[in-house]
Amino acid sequence: MPHRSTVANAMRLVVKVGSSSLTTGGRLDVARLQALVDVLAARRHAGTSVVLVSSGAIAAGITPLHLTKRPRDLPTQQAAASVGQGALIAAYQRAFARHGLTVGQVLLTVEDVTRRAHYGNARRTLDRLLDFGVVPVVNENDTVATSEIRFGDNDRLAALVAHLVSADALVLLSDVDGLYDGSPTRPGAARLDVVHSADDLAGVDVGGIGSSVGTGGMATKVEAAAIATAAGIPTLLTSAALADVALSDDPAVGTIFVATGRRKPSRLLWLAHASKTHGRLLLDDGAVRAVVERSKSLLPAGITSVEGEFGAGEPVDLCRLDGGVVARGLVNYSSDELPALLGRSTRELARELGPEYEREVVHRDDLVVLV
Repeated sequence: MPHRSTVANAMRLVVKVGSSSLTTGGRLDVARLQALVDVLAARRHAGTSVVLVSSGAIAAGITPLHLTKRPRDLPTQQAAASVGQGALIAAYQRAFARHGLTVGQVLLTVEDVTRRAHYGNARRTLDRLLDFGVVPVVNENDTVATSEIRFGDNDRLAALVAHLVSADALVLLSDVDGLYDGSPTRPGAARLDVVHSADDLAGVDVGGIGSSVGTGGMATKVEAAAIATAAGIPTLLTSAALADVALSDDPAVGTIFVATGRRKPSRLLWLAHASKTHGRLLLDDGAVRAVVERSKSLLPAGITSVEGEFGAGEPVDLCRLDGGVVARGLVNYSSDELPALLGRSTRELARELGPEYEREVVHRDDLVVLV
């Protein structure tokens, strides 16, 4: 199957593995981890650069902290991640060392792939590690990330990392061997071999929750595939148990999501698919046309009202007067500053308030159109 050859022939590959594939009874399962590393190491020795996005830090901290299940409150999750992350990376170091390979730990937050200076640094770090032949092991920095600045799960993180490192393909490994048209436990449920577009998912039930030790379910994996494929990166979804076969072009394994778009800046990819907005700006008709049809920046003169609370640099929705969202962007003013600027030209504001006010509310480089 030609679509699967993109995974088999990828020279730069991002592989994401979930907590449920690395743990047994809440504990880190070293045998499972080693089995995955054996597959990735073989691919690395065959000449492919591999980036591993690995969940499991919180799950690995459950037993050392004498917890009975995954914690629900953020402080305990962060404490478990702090303890478990060390155990997780140490296990990877030992497992890859058996193959003569070195790993490098990379902990990321949302800002690392959305703020211009941050994502440039993250990209350079990952590229340099790959230049040295190191296998980067990436995870969300759960010890400091709050609910307001989280990716939400490592599936989305993996899609953004795949774009960040210009990967040829993304592989999402879980405890399910592919995407089914219903619950895999339902009699008669069929696995989808190929997803060409969202139209192929019509009527497919991707709801439900993940395992007791993870945060992602099938819905987040489909969302991650949408993020990656929209950026031109084909994505394979299958189980960790089939990783060795999945990294070949065997058509009998997993679900392949075909690339549908071209690459775009990482922060715009995040804005379009994975961001949680903090407010809304309502635009007059002229501003809507300027943003949507002419790819212009948003100026204060075209904004009629501000909703919500947000700081400078946070994502907001740009809406028509009827409330329909037309775009999303990173705003240059806080919700406290903005109301006094509405309906006024940047030249007028600069003359009255100073040259620092002669700037866009949302620059076109930090804006993505959604209609």
